[in-house]
Amino acid sequence: MSGYIDRLERAYASLISQINFRPKVLLALGSGLGNIADGAEIVGSVAFENIEGMPESTVRGHVGRFVFAYVRGVPVAIMQGRLHYYEGHTPQECVMPVRLIGMMGAEIYFVTNASGGITCSQVGSLMRITDHISLVPSPLIGENYDRLGKRFPDMTAPYDEQLAGIMDDVARANGIDLKKGVYIQFQGPALETASEIRMAKILGADIVGMSTAIEVLAARHMGMRVAALSCIVNPACGTAETDLNNIDEDAAIDKSSEDIRTLIFGTIERIKEL
Repeated sequence: MSGYIDRLERAYASLISQINFRPKVLLALGSGLGNIADGAEIVGSVAFENIEGMPESTVRGHVGRFVFAYVRGVPVAIMQGRLHYYEGHTPQECVMPVRLIGMMGAEIYFVTNASGGITCSQVGSLMRITDHISLVPSPLIGENYDRLGKRFPDMTAPYDEQLAGIMDDVARANGIDLKKGVYIQFQGPALETASEIRMAKILGADIVGMSTAIEVLAARHMGMRVAALSCIVNPACGTAETDLNNIDEDAAIDKSSEDIRTLIFGTIERIKEL
């Protein structure tokens, strides 16, 4: 057993020793989105730092804990904060939270993030991610652990069409303008250059960020179905006359917080039907 797999198993044993819960959904709340969990029926929580072998999140706005709760009657593990490649974690470490909750039995990964807009620069816009491009090393590099998934997972359609349809239905029913597009993950932590954004646009990307794609890869490797929602918090470099040193992610997210909550809770409620 490799060092990483042994570490993962020890972390899993540590986690389940602290909470008796079987989630159907893993909900990842990205930058500034942690408060979206308010209103859920909370059963318990476990901080990353209290899980043996789990790296700690070091980014402002990322609490770094799992909250276990019922959302509209659905058992959900809520990941408040995530681990980023730019923090110095390996890709394998970045996806440990997804791996652990998948090992607990989660069938669906509902991931959210904050992004920069490439084809849409309107701050506060919401976009359902339809596909992604990753410029970060794969978390599947190294020994394959058959308990987690196959050596060569198919990524033809990483984002589940049925879940996408549910999210679209919830948006229409509530009058929410939900855009659709492709996400590209860069390494960070520096924001991208104008030339890199032009390249991303040529490749077909609509929004840009520093997370998510490798997490989705790990989730799909484990057979989890994936839905993804992004809030555009700033125009990408070179797409607008904006000083990106003064990005106020919280203000952008606050602008759309009720729509985000409606989409997340409404979609999870419909998941009971699956």
